[in-house]
Amino acid sequence: MLKVVMLSTGEEVLHGDIVDTNAAWLSRLFFEEGYELTKRSTVGDNPARLKEELMMLSLNSDVVIVNGGLGPTTDDLTTEVVADLAEKNLVLSDYWVQQMTEFFAKRGKKLSDVNLKQARLPEGAELLDNPIGTACGFKLKINDCDFYFTPGVPSEFKMMVKQQILPDLRKCFPEHTGLDCHKIYTLGSSESELAELLDPVPLPDDYTIGYRSYIPFIEIKLFGPRGDDEIAFKVIEAIYKRVSKWTVSIDKTMLSQLSEGLNEKKQTYALAEEGTSGWLANHFSNDDVVLSYMGSSWVLGPNVSQNIANEDPLAATLALAGATKAKSQTNLALVTGRIDHNQFCMALSTPEGEWGQILECRRNMTREDLKTVIGTIAMDMFLRYLSGKPVFGQYSIASEVKKLHLPGNVLS
Repeated sequence: MLKVVMLSTGEEVLHGDIVDTNAAWLSRLFFEEGYELTKRSTVGDNPARLKEELMMLSLNSDVVIVNGGLGPTTDDLTTEVVADLAEKNLVLSDYWVQQMTEFFAKRGKKLSDVNLKQARLPEGAELLDNPIGTACGFKLKINDCDFYFTPGVPSEFKMMVKQQILPDLRKCFPEHTGLDCHKIYTLGSSESELAELLDPVPLPDDYTIGYRSYIPFIEIKLFGPRGDDEIAFKVIEAIYKRVSKWTVSIDKTMLSQLSEGLNEKKQTYALAEEGTSGWLANHFSNDDVVLSYMGSSWVLGPNVSQNIANEDPLAATLALAGATKAKSQTNLALVTGRIDHNQFCMALSTPEGEWGQILECRRNMTREDLKTVIGTIAMDMFLRYLSGKPVFGQYSIASEVKKLHLPGNVLS
């Protein structure tokens, strides 16, 4: 198995002053490309600790992606430490001096002596180009391990990885295939309940099941050999039969599933949000197709809430759903009503009738997490309707307080 590691450098990363988004991005991209990471590590700007970590990784890894420490300031020490570890002299790259000179000239500036530091590379290193910054990267083999040293600026790092490092890995390790990961997105069950259902499923050799729990989803992840589609689909089918009740999508997000449903049914919709405060509209805007079918979107503020505070919350939410559909002249309307302690309501208005429900969250949550839960359950109602499933689902995260279905003939 190819051992691929990422090392992030810098005190600001180590101490949490900034979030290491580069590491998360690389982990996801490399897994998708078949080069899943076996380890991620972080070290500060201390030269001795950095050298120690690089030495350890060189003896236990095949490939290491090192991020950060290539800048012009005194705390950017990666290149010097690497040269010391590899017992190489630092050599000025005439090519990179010229690139930096042109870079600054386009901005009306001159190349300073401080920046010349970025053109000094360990002797024998292979330069990695950086067309949008002043810190070139470089590749160097240490103890039979291939090291790729990259700048910390996210845009520069991502371009270098995609355009140079990944193609080089494919050339150097042509036989490596990696793993595929199929994801089954579930909503409404608990992790323990899913595990109890899936533990008896027989898995072929080299296949494993994992779980990722985050509000409000639980992802069931099936890992298996890359390209082994026929066997993988049979295992997915066996898994789906046991968890179909809670499955919202397979190998695509819930929003992508909604996008396909709206595009197939050609249904326009409107939104009116009180409990979610615009969460639905913001989330839906991340998909161009879902956004294209939106007729209008309203967020109800405190003054509106006070006007309907004495009404039955479910009746008020259902009435608002019908009025939103009529006023917006859309096929459908999805509404989230007010939150009362941990209770919340929502309604869906359609040509076939209206569905409304009050649910109570089973545990205390932050305001942001609660909006995510309410918005996702409302989206589930929407998706269930488009998919021809029962509109009301069951959710381990929230208990049913009241629900009501009003058929279209009753409304008319």
